[in-house]
Amino acid sequence: MSLASLIIAAGALSFTYWQLLICRRQTRILNSHRIAATSAVQKSRMDLLEVRNRARLLEDTVSSGASAVEKLHRSISNTTFVLIDLFSRDEAFQQNARNAQKTHDQTSQQIYRAVRTTNKALHILADTLIISKAEKKIVSRKTVSKKAPRER
Repeated sequence: MSLASLIIAAGALSFTYWQLLICRRQTRILNSHRIAATSAVQKSRMDLLEVRNRARLLEDTVSSGASAVEKLHRSISNTTFVLIDLFSRDEAFQQNARNAQKTHDQTSQQIYRAVRTTNKALHILADTLIISKAEKKIVSRKTVSKKAPRER
């Protein structure tokens, strides 16, 4: 009788150990899936952040480039009109040059302002179309994964 109970206890202990090994294996598999899912979410967040940063960098580059070109343009035109004013002897010609300078300066300011405004509008449009679409894609992945977990 004691031998039979000893055999039953050893069998139960072996079965329990075997179940423990299976549980450990399943836990490792589950943990690796959790890490992979977290990594995928983090990657999509980083991709979205990279798109946002690139869009911001592009907007800043165009804006600062337009400002630099405007300053250079203004410098060249001011030099030209100052030289015309300095070396011209005809008063009517000088007055026409001053009027041309005012018109030129106003027109160039409007053009560079339009470039900056268009740049901002394009950035807003890109933000609406591209970045918002990417955010919706990430959010929809989260809601789908929460609603319907994958079965094996």
